[in-house]
Amino acid sequence: MQPAALTPTSYIVLGLLEWAGRATPYDLKALAAASVGNFWSVPHSQLYAEPARLAAAGYVTEEREESGRRRRTYELAAPGRAALESWRSEPTDALPELRDLALLKVFFGGDPAEIAPRQLAAHRAKLADYEARRAAGLPPGPSRTLAAGIAHEREWVSYWERLAAE
Repeated sequence: MQPAALTPTSYIVLGLLEWAGRATPYDLKALAAASVGNFWSVPHSQLYAEPARLAAAGYVTEEREESGRRRRTYELAAPGRAALESWRSEPTDALPELRDLALLKVFFGGDPAEIAPRQLAAHRAKLADYEARRAAGLPPGPSRTLAAGIAHEREWVSYWERLAAE
């Protein structure tokens, strides 16, 4: 059998299962929202569908409750662990994609005096959230990623402050 093609969502599921040990799709949704959801958009529907696809391909194991809600719980299998390790060790030159509604509005002539104050407040709030997370302490990987988020938000605060002052 040909192994299933793995996507970024696949690796998110594998990585979250590595962290959690065992998880339901609902657990994965909550874990993603509190972690990678801050820099990678993952539709909830994918977090519900992807574990079953990975189980069918042998990357994760699936256990289903016999009665009640018949929840499915997933756990990382050896092939999934190997795929995750291989993937995270591969360098990449891919640049981030930026989809920013406020910038789109400014680009098409939106009034910065109207747009900047709300963006400034939103980015200040996100920066405060990130700084609070850093103060709480994190493992090295999330801490390094959070440092990028903090730098990113500081730059956005600076940008929107300049635009608001025009």
